[in-house]
Amino acid sequence: MDTLSNLSESKTHYFFTIIFTLILLIFFFFFSASDDTSPAISYRSLPGHLPSPPNRLPPVFPGARFASKLVSRNGANSGRAEEKMDSCDVFDGRWVVDQDLDPFYKQGSCPFVDDAFNCFKNGRPDSDYLKLKWKPHACEIPRFNGLKMLKMLRGKRMVFVGDSLNRNMWESLVCSLRASLVDKTRVFEVSDRRQFRSQGFYSFKFKDFNCSIDFIKSPFLVQEWKFSDKAGTRRETLRLDMMEGSYDKYYDADFIVFNTGHWWTHQKTFKGKNYFQEGDHIYTKLEVAEAYKRALSTWARWVDSNINSTRTTVFFRGYSASHFKGGQWNSGGSCDGETKPITNEAHLAPYPWMMRVLESVLSQMKTKVIYLNITKMTDYRKDGHPSVFRQAGSMGRGGFQDCSHWCLPGVPDYWNEVLYAVLVKNQRKFGRD
Repeated sequence: MDTLSNLSESKTHYFFTIIFTLILLIFFFFFSASDDTSPAISYRSLPGHLPSPPNRLPPVFPGARFASKLVSRNGANSGRAEEKMDSCDVFDGRWVVDQDLDPFYKQGSCPFVDDAFNCFKNGRPDSDYLKLKWKPHACEIPRFNGLKMLKMLRGKRMVFVGDSLNRNMWESLVCSLRASLVDKTRVFEVSDRRQFRSQGFYSFKFKDFNCSIDFIKSPFLVQEWKFSDKAGTRRETLRLDMMEGSYDKYYDADFIVFNTGHWWTHQKTFKGKNYFQEGDHIYTKLEVAEAYKRALSTWARWVDSNINSTRTTVFFRGYSASHFKGGQWNSGGSCDGETKPITNEAHLAPYPWMMRVLESVLSQMKTKVIYLNITKMTDYRKDGHPSVFRQAGSMGRGGFQDCSHWCLPGVPDYWNEVLYAVLVKNQRKFGRD
């Protein structure tokens, strides 16, 4: 009897031991799964990135995803981010006044600014346009840090390819990076101004970091062409099916920032007559929007076929807004006297057709392209152009006003702040000093 009793008690004890162990395992598993101890990312996801698990970098912007489409869970105009937000459109925001704000480089301090962008040198008297910073509605982006960016660019090459608006951005970046150095003589020009003007190539080397920031002029991205007609007259066309020939100078760079846009409203292209060419065929009439799409498709195919995305990161900077009143650049258009930005979003211009074409092309690419959609953030800044201060002593006497490019320092500095934010966000992929 005692033996049976002892056996029963032993079985009971064994049963409760198993039950207690199972409860502990379930309790441990539940709390381990719900307690995420991964290091937090310092700021919200940049537009175009897919949401990713903590402590794992998201992929570089896939072509099928666009900054203009990704907004916070509160909506594009909520003005605040939820505590946990999967993605943020850093190009949906507003310009805010900060009287204590210092530009990334002081007016007149950078010798590399073209006279056309040097509004301070050219006599612009107001400076409130330098007291504005870009603030996304739904998140924060890190303040530009030139020294940190140089460390991330150590041993690398960044190339800007496009028109003079990309030169605007390129000069802004060179000046912003230079300002972070104690010994500024350690930055030197690889080619001089005369060569740059004639050949469309310009490069600055940051010697202590063995990196270069280059600009290559290619306003259409595709090839401008000349041929002789039956009468022997030399005529110009634009080869929509052929990349501009400078691609061998940049295809293997570490970072390439492309743009095109403003030249598609040029006098030669806006009528679309006898200018666009594919193969031996010259179109007697082709709509500019269609020609633009074909040119971008040529660019996209070239990128997909020739860029090694494991080595090279591709950016495309969107259309920068112009603010001509009373005409266009060559017909009396003006923007002088503008000292304040647009503050009411309802007063912004319609979204440019060029960007819709670009987004359609990017969505079909195999290569991941980081889309810098600056159109909206520039549309607010009617106050940021050189206007009559485009050359020393001009003050509006004759010539035309510049309401397309931007004063430096100025608006393009914040395009580069977003570019910097991408590098910070992906510094594990791009390399960390």
